[in-house]
Parts: sequence; structure tokens; C-alpha cells
Amino acid sequence: MKKLLALALALVASAGFAAEYPDISIADLKTAIAEKKVVVIDVNGSDSYAAGHVPGAIDFAAKGDSLASALPADKGALVVAYCGGPSCSAYKKAAAKASELGYTNVKHLSAGISGWKKAGESLDK
Repeated sequence: MKKLLALALALVASAGFAAEYPDISIADLKTAIAEKKVVVIDVNGSDSYAAGHVPGAIDFAAKGDSLASALPADKGALVVAYCGGPSCSAYKKAAAKASELGYTNVKHLSAGISGWKKAGESLDK
């Protein structure tokens, strides 16, 4: 019985880690954007999106229901989700949706839009 309980706890713990997405740096994201090798998803809401977002980002609030049509056919393509900053976890909604759609290279810009701005990077409006 103890072994079964330990196994169950281990499975639950590993499932929690599986839900996390690797971080991508601002520099690496900038390079991927310049090389047109990434789809970026903004999860900050349409008002924030309109005020300024990472260049080329998709507004998840507006396009979340049709995200599949906004993503590339290649399920190995880089998909990066972001929200407000390091303490925000709203990005997980978009990252999980991309993963559910079969995308295998989903990452998180933990710096978020606040870090992007603080780094002096350009915004699309």
C-alpha cells in the first residue's frame, strides 16, 4: 500500500512539472522573430494588446477560440506565450491550448511585456 501511495504521489508531482513550459530569453525571442521562426501569443487582454505588444504577437483574448487557424501547420514550430511579467501565470492558458493542439515546442517569455518594455524593445500597436 505504501508503495502504491508513493507511486501515486510521484505521478502527481511529475504531472505538475510536465505542465510547465521552458523559458525563452528576450534575446532569443528577438532572434526568432527576426528570423520569422516563431509564433508569439500575448495573453494580457485586448486593451493591453492594443496599447502595445511584442511585434507580430497574436491577441489571445481575441483569437483564442480560433488559435488553431493562427498557428502554423508544423507542430514542431516554436510557439511562445507571454503575459504581464515574471509573477504572472496567465500565459499558461495559451501555452496549454497550443500543447493541446499538438504543438511540441511551446515556451514562455517569463519576462513578459513588462520585461520586454524594460529592455527597451520595440512594440507593435
